[in-house]
Amino acid sequence: MTTRQGYIFIGLNAVRALSIIALLLLFASSIVTMVQDVKSVNAFIAAGKVESNIRATSGNGTDVDCINVDNDYVEGSTVPNQPAGAFWAVLNRLLIIFQVIVLIMSEVGWPAAFFSRFFPILGNDFGLGALGVIQCLLGAAVLSHHVDEFSLVSAFFLFSIGCLNILLGLIFRESAKWRRSPAAWRERYQGVLPTTGAPPAGPPRPLMMSSGGGVSWEAHREASGADASRSGSLNSQKSGMGFGRQGEKAALARGYTITRPDEALPTYVPKRTVTIRDSVQSASESETAV
Repeated sequence: MTTRQGYIFIGLNAVRALSIIALLLLFASSIVTMVQDVKSVNAFIAAGKVESNIRATSGNGTDVDCINVDNDYVEGSTVPNQPAGAFWAVLNRLLIIFQVIVLIMSEVGWPAAFFSRFFPILGNDFGLGALGVIQCLLGAAVLSHHVDEFSLVSAFFLFSIGCLNILLGLIFRESAKWRRSPAAWRERYQGVLPTTGAPPAGPPRPLMMSSGGGVSWEAHREASGADASRSGSLNSQKSGMGFGRQGEKAALARGYTITRPDEALPTYVPKRTVTIRDSVQSASESETAV
């Protein structure tokens, strides 16, 4: 059964997939629009050699100066009809394409170290608010021009996803990217099931008992070593030991820590009063266990 955290994980990754799709659509539409602008500018230059009200200086399609006293934009393009208009129009598209590539890499999460060092607001330590703001700015920059239907739909879709990312950033804040990360999801549930790997490196932790007294590791190691020497090798004992005392000793000898939780009673059960007889009995049980 999927938990609340699972629904959040699925929802955030669904939004990330839509964000990547919107960025890819804007990337494709920007290339198409840039090609159409260059073709329109070339046609405008060719028409300027025939008509007297069009003046176009010679040069390539990116640094041409087009002046037509009748039109504010080059016909069939987003290029403004002003000096160096084609240059700034193409540069605008190139900057949009560059920003889209950076945002796609940020959504994929590669390279994470690069973004954490040079673009921290797009790294894993920040939420989705900054990403949504940049997406809205890119969508607004495209929607502010007269573009074709493909570019119009792509920019509007990206602007909508940007608003959704801003909302998710306000809700989850800096934990949004951590909640949708598959690596973090695996680390969160890494210790739920028992592992069969090698014991952890470093000094083992002390055994925590429910009575509140800590038992040193050396004492348990000596006791488990004595039992192992009497009954055979430790590897032959790990089958069929169950969850009793022998299993605890085998786990301690392998370097694992066994923690016993405190006993909990329902709220309607009265608290148990400790008598002299119970104190004597618990003391005798502690001596027997040691």
